[in-house]
Amino acid sequence: MNQVAPLPSPTLALPALIASADDATRLRFLEFFAVTIRNAHTRRAYARAAGDFLAWVAARGVTSLGAVQPLHIGAWIEALGGEMSAPSVKQQLAGVRRLFDWLVMGQAMPVNPAASVRGPAHSQRRGKTPVLAPEEARRLLDTIDMTTPAGLRDRALIGLMVYSFARIGAALSMRVEDVFMQNRRLWVRLHEKGGKRHEMPCHHNLEDYLTAYIDGCGLRGQAKGPLFRTIARGTKRLSDTPLPQANAFAMVRRRAAAAEIGTAIGNHSFRATGITTYLKNGGTLETAATMANHSSTRTTQLYDRRPDDVTLDEVERVLI
Repeated sequence: MNQVAPLPSPTLALPALIASADDATRLRFLEFFAVTIRNAHTRRAYARAAGDFLAWVAARGVTSLGAVQPLHIGAWIEALGGEMSAPSVKQQLAGVRRLFDWLVMGQAMPVNPAASVRGPAHSQRRGKTPVLAPEEARRLLDTIDMTTPAGLRDRALIGLMVYSFARIGAALSMRVEDVFMQNRRLWVRLHEKGGKRHEMPCHHNLEDYLTAYIDGCGLRGQAKGPLFRTIARGTKRLSDTPLPQANAFAMVRRRAAAAEIGTAIGNHSFRATGITTYLKNGGTLETAATMANHSSTRTTQLYDRRPDDVTLDEVERVLI
């Protein structure tokens, strides 16, 4: 009979119910995150959900994985409902359900206690991402100082998200070689979620922004290097380190404040702004879905804020 070798000490503490289990169960638990999930954001979210749930049931007297029942899952979901939104609760449940599925397939558990538990009802026809008016987006871009590497970088990054509808994760994972010439026009190559590769020609403004950034910061000969980088401390020059998403968010908030934009925007706001502006100017929903690399136009509709203008017009009819 094959023996499972003892696991090395993990860099992060395992939940108590996993740490007290046998070696095969601990290995199976770690494999779930290392083997089955390729997206770093999903991995972090599911690890957080698993850790929170296992700590929650352990605090209520559950001493082993086999003792976890659907009633525990249901009670946990009810508790989460008072603390976070329905989509967040559904994501937490999905992470725990997939983990238990994996453990059941590895014979670490007899059944999946989360299989029969329903998440909260949720229906969404309109996205929540704050959107800028075209003139606000223009003002934000025009107020960025182009005499510094940080300014060239920030305008290129924001322009990429506005004009190509790029997700921030796809934008920050780009290499210099992902900006290339084809048919006498500059194109961008985006590596989207699920391993999808998406290529798009650049809007003429975006072409100017990217060219100014790459040439102005001397990136032309660094094809394999990250496109968007941090600023080296004390030098005001680009480093070799990719720009983290949190830094990009802080930059966006800082640039918005400098442009006196009151809307609490984030990285995703530019994707929604670009899609809405495109549709307002006669673009079709189907083409917008293709440009945004959405598999369904139903997803693209969440970014379409044209109905907001109609709502505002109707509100102003209350002439008191």
